[in-house]
Order: sequence, then C-alpha cells, then structure tokens
Amino acid sequence: MITAAGALTGFAMMLAMMLIGLPIAAALFLTAAIGGLLYLGTPTLMVFGNSTWSVLNDFVLTSIPLFILLGEILLRSGISDRMYQALGDWVGRWPGGLFHTNIASSGLFAAVSGSSVATAATIGTVALPALRERGYDERLSLGSIAAGSTLGILIPPSINMIIYGSMSNTSIGQLFVAGIVPGLAILALFMGWIILVTTLKPSLAGDPAAAIPLAQRLLRLIHLAPPVFIFVIVMGSIYLGWATPTEAAALGVLAATLMAALVGRLTIAMLHAAFLSTAKLTAMILLILVAAQFLNFIIGIMGVPQALTGLVASIASSPLEVILLLVVFYLVLGCFLETLSMMVASIPVVMPIVIFFGIDPVWFGVFLVVMMEVALITPPIGMNLYVVQGVRGDGPISDVIIGALPFVIIMLGMVALLIAVPGLALWLPEHMFG
Repeated sequence: MITAAGALTGFAMMLAMMLIGLPIAAALFLTAAIGGLLYLGTPTLMVFGNSTWSVLNDFVLTSIPLFILLGEILLRSGISDRMYQALGDWVGRWPGGLFHTNIASSGLFAAVSGSSVATAATIGTVALPALRERGYDERLSLGSIAAGSTLGILIPPSINMIIYGSMSNTSIGQLFVAGIVPGLAILALFMGWIILVTTLKPSLAGDPAAAIPLAQRLLRLIHLAPPVFIFVIVMGSIYLGWATPTEAAALGVLAATLMAALVGRLTIAMLHAAFLSTAKLTAMILLILVAAQFLNFIIGIMGVPQALTGLVASIASSPLEVILLLVVFYLVLGCFLETLSMMVASIPVVMPIVIFFGIDPVWFGVFLVVMMEVALITPPIGMNLYVVQGVRGDGPISDVIIGALPFVIIMLGMVALLIAVPGLALWLPEHMFG
C-alpha cells in the first residue's frame, strides 16, 4: 500500500503537468499509468479498456451532450437576447439598473444551459454594449457578468453536478434540487450588494433608464416564456418521477428546438453550428472523465484513499475541521486549475475522506460546486474572467478581476452559511425525495 507522502507526491506531479500546459486528460492518464507501473506493474494498464467502457456506457453521462445542446440552441436562436431585454424592463429600474439585469439573466440562462462559460459568453455579448452606452462603471459591469455567470454550475440543471454525481455515485436528481436554494440565495446576495453599492454611489449605475410603459413591459414578458417553460419541463419531469435526468435533458432539447421554431430561428445552419459545438465540448469532457476514471481505479488499488484518510484523520478530528481544510485546499487549487480539472482530479482523493467523516455527499456536492464557482472568478486561472475579457475585447484584465472581487467575498460568505446551516442545501431534497 502506498504512503500518504507518496500519494501527495503523485498529486503534485499531476498538478505540475497541468500547469505546464499538458492537456487535462493526458495529465490524469499519465499520473495513473506512472503510478500503476511503479507500484503495481504492467498488468494494471490492461484494465484501461474496461475502465473506458464503464465510463462511456454510463447512461447518466448521456445527459451531458444533451444539456450542452440545449444551451447552444438557446444561444444561437436569439432566445437569450430577448430574455435579457425582457428582464431589463422589470429590474432595470431598481438601484443598480442593468447590473440587476446581468445577474437575473445569468440566473435564468443558467437554469437551462447548465454551463457557466456559455452563460458568461452569452450575457457578456448581450449586456456589455448596453452598459457602455449608458455609462455604467466598467469594472462593476464586468464583475457582475463574470460573477453572475458562475450560477450556471449551481442552479440546475448543472453539467458539473452530473459529473460529480457520476463520479461519487450520488443521486443527480437530489443534487439538482439541492442546488436551487443556495443558487437563488447567491443571486439575491449579488443583487443586494449591487443595491447597496449603487445607493451609496449612484454614479456607478450610469444614466437612468427611460420609463417603459406597463403595457410594453407586460407584452415583452412573452420572451421569458421559453427559458421558464424549459426549466419547468426539465426539473418538473425529474421531481414528478416521470423522467430520469437524462430523459429530462432530452425533453429540454425538444422544448428548446420547439421554442427556436416558434421564434423563426430554427434553420439547418443554426442546428449545424449547435451540433458542432456540442460535439467538441462533449468530446473534451468525456475524454477527461475516461482518464479520471482510470486514475480513480489505480489509486483505489494502490490504497491512496486509505492513506490520505489516515493523514487527514491525524490532522482533523471532526467533520467541521475537515470542511475547513477543504475550503483552504480548493481556494489554493482554484488559483491554478480550471474547475473541471479541479473537480475530476480531486473527487477520487477527497470522497473517501468525506464518507469516512460522515459528511452528506449531497451537501458536499453543493459545497464543492460553490467552491468551483469561486474558482471561476479567482485569478490567475479563473475561466469566466477570461471569457468576459474576451467578449470585452480591449482593456486590462485587472478590471475584470477587481470588479469580480466583491462577488468572490460574497460566495465565500455563502460557503460559511452552508457550513453553519446545512439545511440550505438539504431541506428541499429531503422533502422532495423523502
């Protein structure tokens, strides 16, 4: 059996390979292969084929390309643009104006796309021209888009939760439901911060919006129907027990396609672009998961989970101490790895510790995803920072980082709230699923 020091050395080697630019899947596979050869010999490499099949034959993972396709259809059909405008009519008159539209649109788009990067690109493309035209503060504009789009991996459906559920054998339906209350709480906290800061300094919110007649605002509410309808179809079918998460994802794609047809944007060219983007993203994710599963198998045989559990048990004596250690661990890791790398690399190592200390895996899934949200806007690797900067096109990235910093603090406050009140994540799934 390998020692804890040997396990940590292997983990450090894997992180080093990722940091020098080696593809994530290659770093995971090489770590597993080198560890297997050194400690177990060549026969262990012969199981890679069976390990690959066990991943690709998982029915749950079929939902990943379906949710990606759902978001692509909404993006390319223009439904997201209309959604932003309709929300702006109602929340744009609050203190902070279009900042609230950024957050609300991100939350609604996240509720159907499942991807933070897609949400950041979509809302950024739609929002930045309007924010600049009205003289909104540049840094707060960029920060609100970068932070709001992180909700894409927490508010269900969430691709990251599907990956976590698959790797940890946790109910994806319960994970989806568990993310609703924390997701809405973060959204409300973001809006509360914007109201506070723009009330204290109104110039941050630029020129006030022109009054829009009530009849026109009511008429534009129809543009919110497609995302709301899709969310109800997806989550309603799971909650009522009519569909598995994979089947619900398929229903969501059908609903998105219908909505695209109703708005007159369903074309062969649009579908071709959506399918192509979906295929690329799915191939990347599944290749990473195949390598992660192989690593999981190798470290299990080598006794890494037992060694690390013993090490943590010697440092921490309670679940609270373990969680606090993991907060620091993921904060540091998030500065150097993007979220998917961080998740698939750490779950095989961390889950045995979580189970040993009796931490609820559904609660831990929500905690982990919130820490992933923090990592999305934490320099130097925060993916959403670069997506928003890419949409912006010019100016220093430090503007995006400074603008996102208050939202990082808010999300860390949400982590503390989750630790203090676990029911925020567990109450709803316990009542829905008994």
